[in-house]
Amino acid sequence: MILAIDVGGTKMAAGLVAPDGTVITSRRAATPQNADAETLWHTLTTLIDPLSDRAEGVGVGCGGPMTWPDGEVSPLNIPGWRGFPLRARLAGRFPGLPVRLHNDAICLAIAEHWQGAGRGSADMLGMVVSTGVGGGLILGGRLVNGGTGNAGHIGHVVVEPDGGPRCGCGGHGCLEAVARGPALTTWAQSQGWTPTPNSHPTTPLSPSAPDNPSTTAGPGATFSPGVPLARSATPSSSASASPTASAIHSAKQLNAPGPSSPLDPRDGAPFPGQGRGGAEGAGQGREQGPLAGQGREGAMGAGGAAGMGPEAYQEDRAVTGRALAADALAGDPVALLAMRRAGRALGIAIASATHLCDLDLVTIGGGLSQAGEPLFGPLEEALRDHARMGFARRLKVVPAALGQEAGLVGAAALLLAGDAYWPPTRP
Repeated sequence: MILAIDVGGTKMAAGLVAPDGTVITSRRAATPQNADAETLWHTLTTLIDPLSDRAEGVGVGCGGPMTWPDGEVSPLNIPGWRGFPLRARLAGRFPGLPVRLHNDAICLAIAEHWQGAGRGSADMLGMVVSTGVGGGLILGGRLVNGGTGNAGHIGHVVVEPDGGPRCGCGGHGCLEAVARGPALTTWAQSQGWTPTPNSHPTTPLSPSAPDNPSTTAGPGATFSPGVPLARSATPSSSASASPTASAIHSAKQLNAPGPSSPLDPRDGAPFPGQGRGGAEGAGQGREQGPLAGQGREGAMGAGGAAGMGPEAYQEDRAVTGRALAADALAGDPVALLAMRRAGRALGIAIASATHLCDLDLVTIGGGLSQAGEPLFGPLEEALRDHARMGFARRLKVVPAALGQEAGLVGAAALLLAGDAYWPPTRP
């Protein structure tokens, strides 16, 4: 059994993962904000101690940058850890056990390639859009580490070179500076957005609370596991229109026929099961869509809750990207403009990565990825504008399939999946 650890700017998680990638049990805690190094370490050890007795190895995903594979971490979104020897501290706590550590976004990409939406893809980019924006590259069926272990860091591809916002890395105009959840909510509030009260509550995180999957993902959740993205060809003209009128249901390659016009901020109809208290249940939400030859499969789960894997991504902040996504789905015009801003930035970055790496697939997970059409419609439009080379037109962009536990699955895969994700020359 592998003790898997996932450290991010919003939460820390730990779990025991079986050799087949099944998460047997897991726990979460909020990442203390503005805490010093030892407070952060204490939070982590309190989280992992109840799981330690069964561990046969330790796999860790942590926000970057970091020195790899030594595992000294300096996460941009965890300022209390600068050059913190996380791998060495864990190795001291688990003497005699292998301890492997990699970037948390890389672990998400690994998880999707190993057990999720990227299974069978030889050349893919796995992305996370949440507190930060990161990614991991799989080329030729193997993880690409780069010289320092930081390959795939798509969050720092420049998408607004002229007058773009300042980034935590010190640059400006980075994808992360535009599209990460906290930056986007700040931008939306500066434009007059006020979160809708009581429509998207947050879930408190406690070190003592088990990570029990939710069966009702709520209004911020989006796609069924593994269902690729497609825009509706006819957005609803009214927020009171049928919920299926502007749904995202099934696979579409970038060069498939479809619209290229921007999503009108007035077109705010919710998606299947994503209106506030959507009523569609299991097996509903199926319709014949306007794309020739493509049946449209509703994005619903049992009981009317649309979800991404066993649990929707959750955040502990008072104003979250998930809240912004929910208001965008409900038709709030400023929230829709914010999602358009993020979607366009993501599309530009993905087009660049596709041209560079000849990708066939991109998976997107994280809290903001639950926004659905308001985010992915502008993303697709930007891809159509910028991915012009013939080989790039085969790209598919799909939602991540593994939800909240993806980071744990990917961290465990560092030890469980042979040398596909960890070089045989490294300990």
